[in-house]
Amino acid sequence: MTQQSVDSRTTAEDAGAGTRVPAGRSWLDRYFHISRRGSTLAREVRGGVTTFMAMAYILLLNPLILSGKDAAGDTLGRQALITATAFAAAFTTLLMGFAGKAPLALAAGLSVSGVLSSQVAPQMTWPQAMGMCVVYGAVIMLLVVTGLREMVMSAIPPALKYGITMGIGLFIALIGFYKSGFVHQGKATPVTLGPAGQLTGWPVLLFAGTLLLIFMLQARNVPGAILIGIVSGTVVASGLNALGVVDANSWASGAPELHGSAMSMPDFSLLGHVDFGGWGDVGAMTVGLIVFTLVLAGFFDAMATIIGVGTEAGLADDKGRMPGLSKALFIDGAGGVIGGVAGGSGQTVFIESATGVGEGARTGLASVVIGLFFAACLFFTPLTAIVPQEVASAALVVIGAMMLMNARHVDWSDRATAIPVFLTVVLMPFTYTITTGVAAGVVSYVAIKAAQGKAREIGAFMWGLTAVFLIYFALNPIESWLGVH
Repeated sequence: MTQQSVDSRTTAEDAGAGTRVPAGRSWLDRYFHISRRGSTLAREVRGGVTTFMAMAYILLLNPLILSGKDAAGDTLGRQALITATAFAAAFTTLLMGFAGKAPLALAAGLSVSGVLSSQVAPQMTWPQAMGMCVVYGAVIMLLVVTGLREMVMSAIPPALKYGITMGIGLFIALIGFYKSGFVHQGKATPVTLGPAGQLTGWPVLLFAGTLLLIFMLQARNVPGAILIGIVSGTVVASGLNALGVVDANSWASGAPELHGSAMSMPDFSLLGHVDFGGWGDVGAMTVGLIVFTLVLAGFFDAMATIIGVGTEAGLADDKGRMPGLSKALFIDGAGGVIGGVAGGSGQTVFIESATGVGEGARTGLASVVIGLFFAACLFFTPLTAIVPQEVASAALVVIGAMMLMNARHVDWSDRATAIPVFLTVVLMPFTYTITTGVAAGVVSYVAIKAAQGKAREIGAFMWGLTAVFLIYFALNPIESWLGVH
């Protein structure tokens, strides 16, 4: 798909004058093409509210994932993280609404946040990690402008793309189980149920109950199941805490209670805390792999999500072309830069946008509504801070389960496909690095294809990736051989 094709208008957009609404429309209607796309102001508002309710959980989960220490032993404040998450989501979603004019909402990508927390921060300071976030966003924007984004996506086999998504899902689920206290590091085993082979305390039981509730609601196709589960779990937690049933010190993130007013001024202390220096301390190879991993984490789902939601909204034609696709992809890449500068991780299009489309949203006005709701949340961070870590962790496991559903797209009877996907999926959580899973999947895919005598099917890009990842796996022996320390 060329840059020209993605900007092509659909048949609906090119419809003649006879299909258009007569003059006298409001400026809102004219700007967002509400009538032209067969929508109404009420549908756009209703769709925006629905999408926001479906993805509001990100205000709780993103700070949870980014709560770890960096290489200097520093952490990011929870209030500041909530502000950064809400601000970046509001900014990018409003940008998508006004410039992209599509019913798409953006917020912090959990896969990107997972990479920042588990792979980048342990080697750098948080400002440097956010600097890497800015770089990866700039790379994606460059790929969109040059038309290389689709070329790169086409070079990587679909099965590996699904495997990467599934692996990140399993990785996120592991984070949820661990932060909830459901899984602990064992003494005689690598991991164990609870601290000593059994669950202890009310908080972890509340995690399990919240997790089951969300799954049950999803099974009944209840809209906003994740948010309902989080709110319900928080209400129960607050009740148990108020009655003195649970020791206030047993909650991982503090007692679930409101301190002071429900409203407060936003904490913008993380805004602009970006550092592009000090990367030489970790080495060019490591920096390159980090950027590549971040690009992968925020790369593959965006185009499929944008086109999928656009198709459901009736904005795409039979060839998958939709108006403003290149703008939407560019804004998605810009989300990495915006999120890094805000201090809240890279932003990406959320599949939950489809829930708003299901309610009738067809234009960027729905995105404006969503952005305004996120902006309003800037002043209600004390309320979101009430949610216990154990309750929020349940949503991480649910998101992981949803990402693992991509397994249905993999041909498990084909070993050339199944083995690389298996290695990609399991090595991400087993090694606690997304890069290792991607590397193992790419190397094994190329090796198996070559063993089958199908080397010509691999492509130059995959051969190049394999060479890079072979160096990645053999870096320590290579450094020893060269006398580099």
